[in-house]
Amino acid sequence: MALYAIGDFHLSFMFHKPMEVFGEEWKDHVSRLRQNWLARVGKEDTVVITGDHSWGRNLRECEPDLAFIEKLPGRKILLRGNHDLFWDAKKTFQLNQQFAGRLEFLQDNFFAYEDYALVGTKGYCDEGRDEPKQVQKLLKRESARLRTSFELAKAADYKKFIMFLHYPPTSIKEQKSVFTRLAEEYGAEKVIYSHCHGKQRYGDSIRGFFHGIEYKLVSSDYLAFCPERILEHTLLG
Repeated sequence: MALYAIGDFHLSFMFHKPMEVFGEEWKDHVSRLRQNWLARVGKEDTVVITGDHSWGRNLRECEPDLAFIEKLPGRKILLRGNHDLFWDAKKTFQLNQQFAGRLEFLQDNFFAYEDYALVGTKGYCDEGRDEPKQVQKLLKRESARLRTSFELAKAADYKKFIMFLHYPPTSIKEQKSVFTRLAEEYGAEKVIYSHCHGKQRYGDSIRGFFHGIEYKLVSSDYLAFCPERILEHTLLG
């Protein structure tokens, strides 16, 4: 039993939206993803998928995409990405009810993996598209959601945390943010994120160890569409 992570499937079974327009590395990405997943992930494993699951604009348009994810082996925990228009952040509990026993949705809550709490939120980084007032609004909203996730896990007596974001934890070329400060405040062991695509963008944020925390980029093209092992099975018995 192991914990894996990968993000940015960008599925579009209901529409013709070829991802090759974003680079040759995306050619046949769905079949490659499925093949790599089947070769690596077992039914007892857990995979956190860090956002941008589907191009669908609502649940009906996402049905075949979510069905594809559901059929993959293992326990699947989904994080909200910036393209996940089907996901109303205020109604995550409804998604968890609707997909109970099939998929789990991480937003304003947490999930357990052995003695770890898996916490997270979509996050936000400044990519130069928003006005300063909007930047501060989004940072405040997403950091509050992340703190809620940590606090719920703490209230349940968890002491070990792995933190998941869709966006990178810092804006381009920065080394600290409200998200890195929260990771340090709560003692997260790892911060896992995606969203960065193409060789020119993989280095936009922290990778490796920073202030004792390991930061991992798990965008699917960065991982060559192969889920990344985050933790091995640790508990005895």
